[in-house]
Amino acid sequence: MPLSHSRIWRAVDRLAERQGLSASGLARRAGLDATAFNPSKRLGPGEAARPRWPSTESLTRILEVTGTSLAEFAALADDPGPRPALPVLGMAQAGLDGFFDDAGLPTGDGWNWTDLPRPGRSLFSLEIVGDSMVPLYRPGDQVIVDRDGPEPRRGDRVVVRTLSGETLAKELAALTPSAVNLRSINPDHPDRKLARREIDWISRILWVSQ
Repeated sequence: MPLSHSRIWRAVDRLAERQGLSASGLARRAGLDATAFNPSKRLGPGEAARPRWPSTESLTRILEVTGTSLAEFAALADDPGPRPALPVLGMAQAGLDGFFDDAGLPTGDGWNWTDLPRPGRSLFSLEIVGDSMVPLYRPGDQVIVDRDGPEPRRGDRVVVRTLSGETLAKELAALTPSAVNLRSINPDHPDRKLARREIDWISRILWVSQ
Protein backbone atom coordinates (compact mmCIF):
# COMPACT_ATOMS: atom_id res chain seq x y z
CA MET A 1 0.00 0.00 0.00
CA PRO A 2 1.48 3.41 -0.93
CA LEU A 3 2.39 5.88 1.83
CA SER A 4 -0.46 8.37 1.62
CA HIS A 5 -0.36 11.75 3.33
CA SER A 6 -2.26 10.50 6.39
CA ARG A 7 -0.24 7.28 6.64
CA ILE A 8 3.15 8.97 6.47
CA TRP A 9 2.19 11.40 9.24
CA ARG A 10 0.82 8.49 11.25
CA ALA A 11 4.21 6.81 10.93
CA VAL A 12 5.97 9.98 12.15
CA ASP A 13 3.69 10.18 15.19
CA ARG A 14 4.15 6.51 16.02
CA LEU A 15 7.91 6.71 15.63
CA ALA A 16 7.90 9.60 18.11
CA GLU A 17 5.69 7.61 20.50
CA ARG A 18 7.98 4.59 20.24
CA GLN A 19 10.89 6.81 21.29
CA GLY A 20 8.91 8.23 24.21
CA LEU A 21 8.74 11.64 22.51
CA SER A 22 6.21 14.08 21.17
CA ALA A 23 6.34 14.98 17.47
CA SER A 24 8.14 18.20 18.48
CA GLY A 25 10.61 16.26 20.61
CA LEU A 26 11.39 13.95 17.70
CA ALA A 27 12.01 16.95 15.46
CA ARG A 28 14.39 18.49 17.98
CA ARG A 29 16.28 15.22 18.42
CA ALA A 30 16.82 15.14 14.65
CA GLY A 31 18.16 18.70 14.68
CA LEU A 32 15.05 20.11 13.00
CA ASP A 33 12.85 23.05 13.91
CA ALA A 34 10.66 22.02 16.85
CA THR A 35 7.51 22.86 14.87
CA ALA A 36 8.49 20.86 11.78
CA PHE A 37 6.07 18.01 12.55
CA ASN A 38 3.32 19.98 14.28
CA PRO A 39 -0.23 19.10 13.14
CA SER A 40 -0.69 22.73 12.06
CA LYS A 41 2.13 22.27 9.53
CA ARG A 42 0.52 19.25 7.85
CA LEU A 43 -2.04 21.21 5.85
CA GLY A 44 -1.72 24.47 3.95
CA PRO A 45 -3.74 27.60 4.80
CA GLY A 46 -7.27 28.35 3.69
CA GLU A 47 -10.45 26.36 3.23
CA ALA A 48 -8.99 24.39 0.32
CA ALA A 49 -5.98 23.40 2.40
CA ARG A 50 -3.48 21.37 0.43
CA PRO A 51 -1.65 18.55 2.21
CA ARG A 52 1.92 19.29 3.23
CA TRP A 53 4.38 16.41 3.30
CA PRO A 54 7.52 16.04 5.42
CA SER A 55 10.63 16.53 3.32
CA THR A 56 12.85 13.62 2.33
CA GLU A 57 15.67 15.23 4.30
CA SER A 58 13.61 15.49 7.51
CA LEU A 59 12.48 11.86 7.21
CA THR A 60 16.04 10.70 6.60
CA ARG A 61 17.22 12.54 9.70
CA ILE A 62 14.60 11.06 12.03
CA LEU A 63 15.32 7.57 10.71
CA GLU A 64 19.03 8.08 11.34
CA VAL A 65 18.71 9.42 14.90
CA THR A 66 16.28 6.66 15.92
CA GLY A 67 18.06 3.82 14.11
CA THR A 68 14.88 2.99 12.17
CA SER A 69 14.92 1.35 8.75
CA LEU A 70 12.66 2.48 5.92
CA ALA A 71 10.79 -0.83 6.14
CA GLU A 72 10.19 -0.33 9.88
CA PHE A 73 8.99 3.21 9.23
CA ALA A 74 6.56 1.97 6.57
CA ALA A 75 5.21 -0.64 9.02
CA LEU A 76 4.44 2.13 11.52
CA ALA A 77 2.09 3.66 8.94
CA ASP A 78 -0.24 0.66 9.13
CA ASP A 79 -3.28 1.07 11.35
CA PRO A 80 -3.34 -1.90 13.75
CA GLY A 81 -6.68 -0.94 15.27
CA PRO A 82 -7.42 -0.02 18.88
CA ARG A 83 -5.24 -1.36 21.68
CA PRO A 84 -6.78 -3.45 24.44
CA ALA A 85 -7.08 -1.44 27.63
CA LEU A 86 -7.59 -1.97 31.35
CA PRO A 87 -9.40 0.27 33.85
CA VAL A 88 -6.93 2.15 36.08
CA LEU A 89 -7.46 3.96 39.37
CA GLY A 90 -5.19 5.78 41.82
CA MET A 91 -4.31 3.91 45.01
CA ALA A 92 -5.82 6.67 47.19
CA GLN A 93 -9.12 6.49 45.30
CA ALA A 94 -9.15 2.71 45.58
CA GLY A 95 -9.73 3.07 49.31
CA LEU A 96 -12.95 5.03 48.78
CA ASP A 97 -16.47 3.70 48.27
CA GLY A 98 -18.09 3.55 44.84
CA PHE A 99 -15.26 2.17 42.73
CA PHE A 100 -15.82 -1.60 43.24
CA ASP A 101 -18.90 -3.77 43.08
CA ASP A 102 -19.80 -6.57 45.52
CA ALA A 103 -17.54 -8.96 43.61
CA GLY A 104 -14.56 -6.61 43.94
CA LEU A 105 -14.60 -5.63 40.24
CA PRO A 106 -14.32 -2.07 38.84
CA THR A 107 -17.58 -0.12 38.70
CA GLY A 108 -18.69 3.50 38.39
CA ASP A 109 -17.44 6.36 36.21
CA GLY A 110 -14.27 7.32 38.09
CA TRP A 111 -11.94 4.93 36.28
CA ASN A 112 -9.48 5.94 33.57
CA TRP A 113 -8.00 3.54 31.03
CA THR A 114 -4.47 2.34 30.39
CA ASP A 115 -3.28 0.66 27.20
CA LEU A 116 -2.01 -2.90 27.29
CA PRO A 117 1.06 -3.70 25.17
CA ARG A 118 0.09 -4.97 21.75
CA PRO A 119 1.34 -8.49 20.95
CA GLY A 120 4.10 -8.37 18.37
CA ARG A 121 7.54 -9.53 17.44
CA SER A 122 9.19 -6.97 19.72
CA LEU A 123 7.42 -8.34 22.83
CA PHE A 124 8.77 -11.41 24.59
CA SER A 125 8.91 -13.04 28.01
CA LEU A 126 11.91 -14.02 30.11
CA GLU A 127 12.05 -16.18 33.22
CA ILE A 128 13.80 -14.74 36.26
CA VAL A 129 16.82 -16.71 37.47
CA GLY A 130 18.62 -15.90 40.72
CA ASP A 131 17.48 -13.84 43.69
CA SER A 132 19.04 -10.41 43.11
CA MET A 133 15.53 -8.87 42.75
CA VAL A 134 13.90 -10.68 45.70
CA PRO A 135 11.33 -9.90 47.05
CA LEU A 136 10.16 -7.93 44.00
CA TYR A 137 10.82 -10.76 41.53
CA ARG A 138 11.53 -14.35 42.50
CA PRO A 139 13.18 -17.19 40.56
CA GLY A 140 10.64 -18.61 38.12
CA ASP A 141 8.68 -15.35 37.71
CA GLN A 142 8.16 -14.41 34.07
CA VAL A 143 8.61 -10.83 32.89
CA ILE A 144 7.54 -9.26 29.59
CA VAL A 145 9.76 -6.71 27.85
CA ASP A 146 9.32 -4.71 24.64
CA ARG A 147 12.43 -4.23 22.51
CA ASP A 148 10.68 -1.43 20.58
CA GLY A 149 9.54 0.42 23.68
CA PRO A 150 10.76 3.87 24.75
CA GLU A 151 14.14 4.21 26.44
CA PRO A 152 13.86 3.29 30.14
CA ARG A 153 14.10 6.00 32.78
CA ARG A 154 15.62 6.10 36.26
CA GLY A 155 13.58 3.96 38.65
CA ASP A 156 12.29 1.58 35.95
CA ARG A 157 12.75 -2.16 36.34
CA VAL A 158 14.68 -3.33 33.31
CA VAL A 159 16.26 -6.28 31.55
CA VAL A 160 19.78 -5.64 30.27
CA ARG A 161 21.57 -7.80 27.72
CA THR A 162 25.33 -7.33 27.44
CA LEU A 163 27.48 -7.96 24.38
CA SER A 164 29.18 -10.76 26.32
CA GLY A 165 25.84 -12.60 26.58
CA GLU A 166 24.94 -11.81 30.21
CA THR A 167 21.25 -11.02 30.84
CA LEU A 168 20.32 -9.08 33.99
CA ALA A 169 17.04 -8.02 35.62
CA LYS A 170 17.68 -4.90 37.73
CA GLU A 171 16.35 -1.47 38.65
CA LEU A 172 17.75 1.39 36.57
CA ALA A 173 19.51 3.75 38.99
CA ALA A 174 21.04 6.06 36.37
CA LEU A 175 21.49 6.22 32.61
CA THR A 176 24.12 8.46 31.03
CA PRO A 177 25.60 8.62 27.52
CA SER A 178 28.58 6.58 28.75
CA ALA A 179 27.33 4.32 31.55
CA VAL A 180 24.36 2.49 33.04
CA ASN A 181 24.02 2.10 36.81
CA LEU A 182 21.88 -0.86 37.91
CA ARG A 183 20.51 -1.51 41.39
CA SER A 184 19.75 -4.90 42.93
CA ILE A 185 16.61 -4.95 45.08
CA ASN A 186 18.10 -7.69 47.27
CA PRO A 187 20.75 -6.02 49.50
CA ASP A 188 22.76 -9.26 49.51
CA HIS A 189 23.64 -8.63 45.85
CA PRO A 190 25.91 -5.80 44.68
CA ASP A 191 24.78 -3.06 42.33
CA ARG A 192 26.28 -3.04 38.84
CA LYS A 193 27.77 -0.32 36.67
CA LEU A 194 28.20 -1.04 32.96
CA ALA A 195 29.69 1.03 30.19
CA ARG A 196 27.21 1.75 27.39
CA ARG A 197 29.62 0.12 24.94
CA GLU A 198 29.18 -3.17 26.85
CA ILE A 199 25.40 -3.22 26.39
CA ASP A 200 23.60 -4.91 23.53
CA TRP A 201 20.16 -3.67 24.61
CA ILE A 202 18.18 -2.48 27.62
CA SER A 203 14.38 -2.68 27.88
CA ARG A 204 11.80 -1.76 30.50
CA ILE A 205 9.87 -4.58 32.19
CA LEU A 206 6.19 -4.11 31.32
CA TRP A 207 4.56 -6.94 33.26
CA VAL A 208 5.41 -9.84 35.52
CA SER A 209 3.63 -13.17 36.12
CA GLN A 210 4.19 -14.35 39.67
